[in-house]
Amino acid sequence: MQFNLNYYPFPSQRRVILGKHCAVATSQHLATLAGIEIFNKGGNAVDAAIATAITLTVVEPTSNGIGGDAFAIVWDGKLHGINGSGKSPQNISLDHFAGLSEMPLRGWLAVTVPGAVALWRSLWEKWGKLPFEELFIPAIRHATEGFPVSPLTAEAWERAESIYLPLKAKEYQPFKDIFFPSGRAPKTGEIWGSQVHAETLKEIAATGGESFYHGKLAEAIANFAAETKGILTLDDLSAHQTLWVDPISITYRNLDVWEIPPNTQGIAALIALNILEEFDMKNCVYESGERLHRQIEAMKLAFADVYHHLGDLEHMSVTCEQLLNKTYAKQRQQLIQDTATSLFNTGLPTGGTVYLCTADQDLMVSLIQSNYEGFGGGILVPDTGIALHNRGAGFTLQANHPNQVAPSKRPFHTIIPGFLTYNQQAIGPFGVMGAPMQPQGHLQVASNLVDYHFNPQACLDAPRWRFLRENKVLLERGIPPEIVQDLVNRGHQISMSPHTMFGKGQMIIRQNGVLVAASESRADGLALGY
Repeated sequence: MQFNLNYYPFPSQRRVILGKHCAVATSQHLATLAGIEIFNKGGNAVDAAIATAITLTVVEPTSNGIGGDAFAIVWDGKLHGINGSGKSPQNISLDHFAGLSEMPLRGWLAVTVPGAVALWRSLWEKWGKLPFEELFIPAIRHATEGFPVSPLTAEAWERAESIYLPLKAKEYQPFKDIFFPSGRAPKTGEIWGSQVHAETLKEIAATGGESFYHGKLAEAIANFAAETKGILTLDDLSAHQTLWVDPISITYRNLDVWEIPPNTQGIAALIALNILEEFDMKNCVYESGERLHRQIEAMKLAFADVYHHLGDLEHMSVTCEQLLNKTYAKQRQQLIQDTATSLFNTGLPTGGTVYLCTADQDLMVSLIQSNYEGFGGGILVPDTGIALHNRGAGFTLQANHPNQVAPSKRPFHTIIPGFLTYNQQAIGPFGVMGAPMQPQGHLQVASNLVDYHFNPQACLDAPRWRFLRENKVLLERGIPPEIVQDLVNRGHQISMSPHTMFGKGQMIIRQNGVLVAASESRADGLALGY
């Protein structure tokens, strides 16, 4: 597949970055530089991806951390999927949620076993070239010396003040001491660092991650939980295992789009693309309400199935094959009319995040990790820098749902790394961050690439839409007024929203042996290659 690398129809003024040997694209420039540093030391794309992911826990703590989860897809001639999400505590029960109507976002009830550290180790064991400790050097340096907080990270940090500073319970105080040391978020350009982060990363590096699940760090996590009425135990941590999974895919036109199977929502993007494929998008003008309407309605149909059927794969009553069946997609597509439908029923029988990608000539990596809602659950283990995620909030309290909270179970996950292949050869990794925006971003990027042949930077720069619920849709500024009016006329309830609502993406593709990298302007990110 060929893309015009000189065509930029949108106003970001960014251009693709080209590399012959390697490429890195992330949401924060210091993390990108960490990946290049590892390449310069003789590391490969997996080494660079791990170092970049570790560095992001320091330089973009508003979106991910040492106590988060992660997923990855790696190409080494074929695709490998890695599920780095953790399970709920073994001792959790519905009694813990008595009196609650929904899962809490903060506190110990929202904490599941963090899987990111184990995923770093698993990637390194299979593909790593440099010593494991070498991959931690950039992150430790930034944590120790401090770094200037970048603009969009500072904005997110400031927005978090109203969420975390009012929390008064004992378990929240270490978190506030580290991330709001003066009772406020650091401003753009202010130097922030954390020696406890540095020391924790040194401990993880020296023990190959073992300390986090079986040693000193695991004990610190379990002890703090016991002191503050948390449920997580040493047994929960020691039982954690990274899952190696087969990625799932559909063919959209002539391009294969790959995602991690449930418990992630990646299948939502594939369901929607299957439905969209039933339309003749080649003859659908890009700057038109018709294009957006078809995409939005396809996404609604996908979410109707995903929110009803998805959870831990072991607890689902329908299969990925059923959800991705082309005949089923054709049946669902026929439900789309010229006007918006407020609520689609499921069609089958009942039963805060950072993304990065790296590549060299042998390996390509699509990796995403997150603490979920911003900084996560608001709990930081004292003297460690381990901010625990709140992935347990992804469960539901709905009875008999495949995603109902239960012991030793993985919750529904929003974070999804993507990958593209053509004729069984790698095109490259891509991803868009942003909770439910992620599969919607995957759909829009893939359609931009396949239906309109935009290059990676143009795919990311294009103004986006975001379906919320019923007929409510957010549109990004830059979509022409006549298209907005067309959607209103079709029955969509439209609100114009700032860039913070539409995710942040990166992408690397291989074209004629050259690595073409892009990182969009909605983040503080950077793409580099050489």
